[in-house]
Amino acid sequence: MRMNTVVIIPSYNEEHAIGQVISACRREGFVNIVAVDDGSTDATAAMARAAGAVVVSHPVNRGVGAATQTGFAAALMMGADEVVTIDADGQHDPKDIARLLEQLRSRGTDIVIGSRFMSSGNRIPFMRRIFNITANLITFLLSGSYFSDTQSGLKAFSKKALACIHITSSGFEFSSEIIREARHFKLRIDEIPVGVIYSPYSLSKGQNLATGLATVFKLVIRTLMR
Repeated sequence: MRMNTVVIIPSYNEEHAIGQVISACRREGFVNIVAVDDGSTDATAAMARAAGAVVVSHPVNRGVGAATQTGFAAALMMGADEVVTIDADGQHDPKDIARLLEQLRSRGTDIVIGSRFMSSGNRIPFMRRIFNITANLITFLLSGSYFSDTQSGLKAFSKKALACIHITSSGFEFSSEIIREARHFKLRIDEIPVGVIYSPYSLSKGQNLATGLATVFKLVIRTLMR
């Protein structure tokens, strides 16, 4: 049976990269692509639409967590059997999507995380390693589950996971919320190693010192409020 796979790309001011990311996903055979334009002030929506994605736009910037939840809702409306999230800045290789989906299907897994930290060949900046380790530890306190790359933007979700998980966090801490939700609903999570492509552009996106500290702070607050 052919699966209805929907690729979700949360996007904010990504006019320089999103078209290439969508085109690369299409070359890998994925045609149902939803770009969630999270209140961008540039041509992100137009570039995504021109590259062949369905575009869903937020009128204002709400955060990557809110954009991902909007993508989940759109995928459900499209009758998705499985969903993949991928970052819009080009740091992930869409060739890895098929490997995530194979793990999802063959092992009956509900969520597969593409881990940047399971591959020794990835050269990850020191500060990103520190933030990730900290987020992993706090996620463990929140959920009781430890993974090597809780903050990865490259993940695959089964239809069951898509129906169960509801993201309420608006910022980067949503990745930890997903794992907590998965633990609550007794969903199975696997990790597999994936590559990462860091360029000056992709390094300017995602979590910098300020957003990394904000994410850690929000996760600490959530842990204390358990």
